[in-house]
Amino acid sequence: MRIRSCSAIPVLLCLWGFLLVSSLFAPAAVAAAATPDLLLEDEYGYDYADGQGADEIADPLEPWNRVVFVFNDKLYFWVLKPVKNVYAEALPYDIRGCIGNFVNNLASPIVLVNTLLQGRFSDAWTVVSRFGINTVLGVYGFGDPAASEFAMPPPAADFGQTLGRYGAGAGIYFYWPVFGPSNVRDTVGRVADYAANPVNYLGLNSDEALGYSGTAFINRMSIAPDVYEETIKYSLDPYVAIRQAYHEYRNARIQRGGTEGNE
Repeated sequence: MRIRSCSAIPVLLCLWGFLLVSSLFAPAAVAAAATPDLLLEDEYGYDYADGQGADEIADPLEPWNRVVFVFNDKLYFWVLKPVKNVYAEALPYDIRGCIGNFVNNLASPIVLVNTLLQGRFSDAWTVVSRFGINTVLGVYGFGDPAASEFAMPPPAADFGQTLGRYGAGAGIYFYWPVFGPSNVRDTVGRVADYAANPVNYLGLNSDEALGYSGTAFINRMSIAPDVYEETIKYSLDPYVAIRQAYHEYRNARIQRGGTEGNE
């Protein structure tokens, strides 16, 4: 779920809140900056029961992956979730929605490049249109009038998805420390998307970049459904459930493209 408009909240207040929490939560950024989307939102409404509909997933590193899974699970419950709860108490929901809009707008070039690479030219035009509308009418992207007033939901695209649409296989499954579930294809994709992020070229020093990345992720956690807890809560083997959920999530992204939160 995202807030599409922040008309009820003064933009300066949004900016103040963003800068404030950037300084407060910078220490959590290393863990927060790259935790996968799977922890945030269930975009496809899948049943993640263990083994249902499972096709073959190459997991030769399963013993090591399970060790990392336990580490990341403790990290989530002992660090990320408490930080998210404090953050949500500190900032009203509408302000967090404005911050989320701003971050998404700033990352538009990543989506644009990948929609073009995938031949989704209508979606690419939507990305360009949304960026122009939200930057001007949404006051530098703090609001999302493109969605609320012009019925333009944000397209979803990343480089791992692009590779998949060109036929690249997933490769072996990894469960990275801090970063969480991935595979060879999506690991390469994450590196490429990181390199394409405009924030990396704004001249921020290390503390500012750390604060921005951590705040952006914690903010997103605070306004999105918590799929991770729901997935492990009802599974006999949480590791298998998360592995299958990630596999299905990424396959659906590759096959369907579509828009964020509504595919």
